Amino acid sequence: MSDLFAPPGGWRVRILDMSGGAQDNIVEDIAGFPTLMQANAFARRYVRDSVELCRGAGLSTKQVLEAWFAFGEDAVVLDADEGGWKSANELGDFVDTPAGAEERNWRALDPRRDDPDDDEPDA
Repeated sequence: MSDLFAPPGGWRVRILDMSGGAQDNIVEDIAGFPTLMQANAFARRYVRDSVELCRGAGLSTKQVLEAWFAFGEDAVVLDADEGGWKSANELGDFVDTPAGAEERNWRALDPRRDDPDDDEPDA
């Protein structure tokens, strides 16, 4: 998979609700990632943050994992095949080791942050 040939509109990351609260578990698709590397990093940080939001004081690693599967959100890079980041590859490490702020900062990579319409109040 090459970053030189991003799909039209850029790479897309799908956010999935692990609790099953959304139709087909899909919360949203985020488009506009200019490179596969950025889409992968966003997905990784998004899931990392979701795991940390499920980490309660005094919970065992097993309980954190159970909480994530019950209440967390997963992220999938669409149309990337084997080049796309997969939460299953790192979920165990995420649960075992708490993350710092930078590891959780998916907002810094969100292509929507550059959209001037996002900051404008609704008319």
